[in-house]
Amino acid sequence: MSHDESARGGAGGPAPLILTLRFDEAAFARLDALRRAHFPPERNLIPAHLTLFHALPGEAIEEIADNLRTACAGTPPVPLTFTGPRSLGRGVALEVEAPPLLRLRRLLAQHWSPWLTRQDAAGWRPHVTVQNKVTPEAARALLEGMAAGFTPWEARGEGLLLWHYRGGPWEAAGDFPFLG
Repeated sequence: MSHDESARGGAGGPAPLILTLRFDEAAFARLDALRRAHFPPERNLIPAHLTLFHALPGEAIEEIADNLRTACAGTPPVPLTFTGPRSLGRGVALEVEAPPLLRLRRLLAQHWSPWLTRQDAAGWRPHVTVQNKVTPEAARALLEGMAAGFTPWEARGEGLLLWHYRGGPWEAAGDFPFLG
């Protein structure tokens, strides 16, 4: 089986897992509204999200869930600052500043290092994609429009969400609230 098949749960293997941040309700509503307004509707299969890991091994779900319960039990809700839009070339993301989240992700990455794909092992810049897979001109227009009136805003990360990825909309696999 190729790495791509494995990453998608092909050839009968377990679906890979995606780990995202759970936002406070107001932040999620604001971000999801931006995504619905600017993401091509035919490609917008999932709600707004901030991905920490793109492809953890599905066969290790029990160990991953145990690790997340332990990590989240000692982690208080995480303050987030949305600092501004940035170009993705064919889309736009909102950059997120969150030092405690960076530390938590670094800890999890060290623990899970044997499992990490090249993408998940590489540097990580927290962001929420509000537009993707559009023309560079459309992306540039949204970037300029968002940047012109952008004021940084605060939000809160309230936990971590684990998802099964099977090629379409994600399927919930776990919710781990920050309890510290």
